[in-house]
Amino acid sequence: MTIKLGLVVAEFNRDITYMMEIEAEEHAKFLGAEVIDRIYVPGAYDMPLAIKKMLKDGNVDAVVTIGCVIEGATGHDQIVVQHASRKIIDLSLEFEKPVALGISGPGMTRLEAQERVDYARRAVESAVKLVQRLS
Repeated sequence: MTIKLGLVVAEFNRDITYMMEIEAEEHAKFLGAEVIDRIYVPGAYDMPLAIKKMLKDGNVDAVVTIGCVIEGATGHDQIVVQHASRKIIDLSLEFEKPVALGISGPGMTRLEAQERVDYARRAVESAVKLVQRLS
């Protein structure tokens, strides 16, 4: 059985999320999974609605989130990641399907974000393992 993944990708900091998206796609192929759906959202904070739509449609076995939240002059990055990750967990529990957190940040610089592009690969790995172990 091929595991079907959906990607929800943030466009904010697209230079970094683009690299993360490529890494996620390549790792999914390496693991024998297939990315069958993809939704682009403005930023990490906007992910929950897209995740819910993807899970509600019922075509995917798991969703992988891809985002990058870089520290700014205020604590905004903390709020974005905290609330997005809370809703992501809630959706995973509500639909009883893995939703992997591939959002790097908060509290990191642009350079640190570039060094953490592999978070996408880790999120794909997590999603695939959870689908296998919960089946």
